[in-house]
Amino acid sequence: MDLSRISDDVRLRLDGRVAARERALPAARRSIRASANAIRAIHRGERDVAARLIDESRGCLREAQQALEAEPEIYYAGFVQDAEKEYAEARLTDALVSDEAVPGPEDLGVGLAAFLNGMAESIGEGRRAILDRLRRGEVKEGERLLAAMDEMFGVLVTMDYPDAVTGNLRRSTDVARSLVEKTRGDLTTSIVQENLRESLDRHAREVLRDDG
Repeated sequence: MDLSRISDDVRLRLDGRVAARERALPAARRSIRASANAIRAIHRGERDVAARLIDESRGCLREAQQALEAEPEIYYAGFVQDAEKEYAEARLTDALVSDEAVPGPEDLGVGLAAFLNGMAESIGEGRRAILDRLRRGEVKEGERLLAAMDEMFGVLVTMDYPDAVTGNLRRSTDVARSLVEKTRGDLTTSIVQENLRESLDRHAREVLRDDG
């Protein structure tokens, strides 16, 4: 029995898969790193830096995707989807914080599960942005961000599909629900305190006017 031709063919194909993986994996990791740094830049208000890092993340993600176009078994191993999710999170966080139109999965060039889980993660970044603004006394901006987070959450809760299809979105949605409600409580407390402070200031001015 001569299996040399079959083994040579299998070995050649596996060599191709390994080579494709070795190109794609570092690119996916670079994309994830750039996305994380972009989100940090967004929170620091460094829009130019964030835009550059988002472009870098997109380029690395495309590199990983293209390296595995002919290798679906490797493409869906998970690391490309992780990079897609992180890129989606960065883009959606940027849209949320800057009050711009939210891009869809086709606009981003990512899978549906990665897009939805990226949206869930961006709700957490929205909470961070709101807390930053409350510390600066920007209550109105906090209200805008919470309204946008509510809209995102409203999308997530309608995605009632098996976890195998959505990439365990149910768990991410539960976390997002908790973050939205906790943020709503923080914002409400801040609004009450702001109203009380304004009332006290107004009363103090009236007292001074009457004494004068």
